[in-house]
Amino acid sequence: RRIIFGMSDKKTPYMEGMALFSVGKHADSIEKFRAALAIDPVWDDCLQALAMAQMHSGDLNAALETAKHICEVTPEDPLAFTGLSMIYQRLDRIDDAETAQAKARMLSWKQELKTNPDAQPPAGINVIQ
Repeated sequence: RRIIFGMSDKKTPYMEGMALFSVGKHADSIEKFRAALAIDPVWDDCLQALAMAQMHSGDLNAALETAKHICEVTPEDPLAFTGLSMIYQRLDRIDDAETAQAKARMLSWKQELKTNPDAQPPAGINVIQ
């Protein structure tokens, strides 16, 4: 049995974009991710994919703007700040990259504390207890 997706289905262009990204067709994948985001503009997984496609295509300024937007949309997601850090690294903005990565580590630790109250803070993070 074959399932045909309607135009309002965001997963179809997203999956097509992921397939294109996986074979290095970054510009084409960007178009597909934008089509999915036209349906759901705050879909964090698709925004992450868009930022990575933009980064790999060499459009670092667009990637940076997308990554900043992801951090605004999902301010508690460590992956958002990890992606931002990667883009800052490629822009040779090392201080900004380290700040974003420290935020990612802190958010990850906070998430771990929810299930493991004895979790130790990440290396290099000073916590007053």
